[in-house]
Amino acid sequence: MSVNAFQPTGLAADPTALNALKGAGNDKAALKEAAKQFEALFMRELLKSMREATAKSGLFESEGENLGTDLLDQQFSVQLSGLPGGLSEAIQRQLGGKLSDGGAALPSSSTPTTFERIQGSQRQAGFVEKHAAAAQAVSRETGIPAAFMLGQAGHESGWGRGEIRNSDGTPAHNLFGIKATGGWSGKVAEITTTEYVDGEPRKVTAKFRAYDSYEESFRDYARLIGNSPRYEGVMDQLHSVQGFAKGLQNAGYATDPAYASKLSRAINTTLSLQRAQG
Repeated sequence: MSVNAFQPTGLAADPTALNALKGAGNDKAALKEAAKQFEALFMRELLKSMREATAKSGLFESEGENLGTDLLDQQFSVQLSGLPGGLSEAIQRQLGGKLSDGGAALPSSSTPTTFERIQGSQRQAGFVEKHAAAAQAVSRETGIPAAFMLGQAGHESGWGRGEIRNSDGTPAHNLFGIKATGGWSGKVAEITTTEYVDGEPRKVTAKFRAYDSYEESFRDYARLIGNSPRYEGVMDQLHSVQGFAKGLQNAGYATDPAYASKLSRAINTTLSLQRAQG
């Protein structure tokens, strides 16, 4: 099959083009093209995951060969998208049915749309990439896997979207939700947060530690986990995602009764993103 037989659309090669969907309005042709491009992006990621799952490293691998494979995957994803009865038709119906009369925005919903899920994945990937260096530096010092710290930081901060801020709006650099209790003598940020009392969520005002940098946040978290007798069992579970998450919940790191399962998902998401980012 000739690579030049079909041309890729922008979205298949550039996920940032997803932002164009916001302006699709109620134009049926625009919605159809947007849905097709959505499907192309999805197919590309699927093909990439399949190749990575079956790939074997060898002496004859090269950057040129990997680039050629990636370009071929892009081309295949475009050709496979937009077929009758395919994913793009379902996406088109969803986008068309949920756009407001003015076509300016999607209404709020408790169930994330396809667009929101892909945006969420992009935010997670950006968060992991942004804080990878700091997490790896602290990991080398403490032995706590970088993915474990990045996953927990992502979960606690909403992957950066719900990051704790100072009263003037500047970042407090606290990615782990560590409160300013005990002998803390550093800077403090006071915010409204959710605590679980007898299994029920309650809004409370609490004081949290504030730092001068994100790396300082990772280092303080590692110091808390590594030096406190309260988390001794957690440090024995650095080989297990589920064991680590369960250990934190049992030690009372958070009041959410589902904390361990949520944290496990966040860490596994981080591990997948790290593999994808290579």
